[in-house]
Amino acid sequence: MGEKSTDRSYVLSIKEIERILPHRYPFLLVDRVISINLEENEIVGLKNVTVNEPFFQGHFPGVPIMPGVLLLEALAQTGGILVHQKGYVKKIAVLLNVTGAKFRKPVLPGDVLHLYAKGLHISGNGGKIKAKAMIGDHLAVEAELSFALVDKDQL
Repeated sequence: MGEKSTDRSYVLSIKEIERILPHRYPFLLVDRVISINLEENEIVGLKNVTVNEPFFQGHFPGVPIMPGVLLLEALAQTGGILVHQKGYVKKIAVLLNVTGAKFRKPVLPGDVLHLYAKGLHISGNGGKIKAKAMIGDHLAVEAELSFALVDKDQL
């Protein structure tokens, strides 16, 4: 597990995230985890959005905006890290459903996304998280994401 501080929060580096998530470039969308509170089922991750992201070549040339589906994926990956840290280490969270998604602010190159996820329900079969991405004090996207937990060996 990552470095533990006195307030029971954890910090995970990109190398630790790569040991948890099956995603790799260009689909690994969480650069760092800055806080995990297992008692409250909460996690905060970071995504540094750069102009070199491959999706900006086509979305939209000359007016680069991070695609909404990738924002949702970044939130889902953050939730997947939380699920792993809760002890489901031999399983992978697979997205089932997205509800209440609202896109409030475009995400542009240079933005730093704070990815917040709170586990509403997590069990051995799956669960649901409430998630949001913030740029500073501004809400970029919010949604509830449901997932199934699948044995790694079944994929």
